[in-house]
Amino acid sequence: MQENTADPAVARPGDPASVAGLAARIPDTSARGIAAAMTDLIRAGELAPGSALPTVRALAAGLGVSPGTVAEAWAVLRKHRMIATLGRRGSVVSGPPTVPHPTRYERVGDFGDHLALDLAVAAPDPALLPPLESALLAGARTPRLNDYARTAITDGLLAAVADSWPYRPDAWMAVGGGYEGVQLLCQALLVPGDRVAVEDPTAARLLDILEALDAQTVPVACDDQGPLPDSLARALTARPALFLHQSRAQVPCGWSLGPERAAALAGVLEGAPNVAILEDDGLGPLTTGPVAVLGAHLPHRTALVRSYSKAYGPDLRIAVVGGPREMVERARVLRTFGTGWTSRILQDALAHLLTDEDAGRCVREAARHYDARRSALAERLAERGVHTANRDGLMLWVPVVDETSALVTLAARGITVSPGSRFCVSYARPHVRVATSRLTRDGAALDQIAELIALAASSSAGRME
Repeated sequence: MQENTADPAVARPGDPASVAGLAARIPDTSARGIAAAMTDLIRAGELAPGSALPTVRALAAGLGVSPGTVAEAWAVLRKHRMIATLGRRGSVVSGPPTVPHPTRYERVGDFGDHLALDLAVAAPDPALLPPLESALLAGARTPRLNDYARTAITDGLLAAVADSWPYRPDAWMAVGGGYEGVQLLCQALLVPGDRVAVEDPTAARLLDILEALDAQTVPVACDDQGPLPDSLARALTARPALFLHQSRAQVPCGWSLGPERAAALAGVLEGAPNVAILEDDGLGPLTTGPVAVLGAHLPHRTALVRSYSKAYGPDLRIAVVGGPREMVERARVLRTFGTGWTSRILQDALAHLLTDEDAGRCVREAARHYDARRSALAERLAERGVHTANRDGLMLWVPVVDETSALVTLAARGITVSPGSRFCVSYARPHVRVATSRLTRDGAALDQIAELIALAASSSAGRME
């Protein structure tokens, strides 16, 4: 094929972004060498942001390599956000390498001094958390204090969690919160480009983790009982490496798997033996429903991450991973590059809380309060024609006519909620997520909140109240 000399990146041989200019600055023409040389040029400012780059074929011809070699280098540069591909307009320089940002997690508006009510963050109510003083003292008495030996999980914490675990895993590990557990396991199990079947909608943080690892998400449709077996079967035809889902108090829809649905999903997954299974239990002991997990059916390929942060305190930063030895070991090895292990003080502080009767009563009471707060708002919304289906958790998944109009309507009145698009792979119907964990108990105030949310739910782009 004749080279297109009209391409500006090809036609200006003195330009460092032209084929001739780049070929003179790329001594190593392997994919790794091309990516490294391009990185140096971008860091040094020789390739400025916005500079048009040659086509893959043009640069490959100039370097005397296959187009696949250049395409591989371009993929590395895109992953680190140094270049961007603009369809028919080709590729351009974005800037020096950056770290991936959790864009969904960081998508929180700046309301300045106008915010009257924050219903965007579904965080635990500090007033409902158990006191930590005695637990931290107990943690400070942990065996082998200040020993540099890496302790995946202390004997005390293992004894405290084992009896409540829904199946008997081969290996255990304490991690710094639920999302760290999910991130470690995904990093250990996936390579860039892998497909991951994930419930849709799902937690925004889970989608951020998968995006940062350059995984391709395959949506699995859900109803009010969880992922639909037929939709999971269709997703498995894409040959995913992993099925990632939440087993109970699902974010943002608030369902928990029942025994029949869990068995049906496990039956579908039995036909795809190469697919690993990762279950995220983000609310842990605060859930009010029964536990049904895929790990009880397929323990040899299922890891469960259970967080205790929302129930016992975010500053404990503790979750526990239980699963097949190979999966947990991969995640443990990744931790050796950083923290190595979770503080034994914090592990045994949590063990104390899990076995303390007063702390247990406090958590059970907190679960009742959260359930009452969520239900109180849901009932008021239903009276105003806005129906939600959350049966557990710290939020409501509220259907709206138009997401942007709903957000603007509430923001104008000093209320912030989360845009539903943050939680979706495919956004079929607009929603907003409303946090309920810190709602007032005042009935009149709840009526007013419900009235404003109902107003926002009915607002459209052509008719904003």
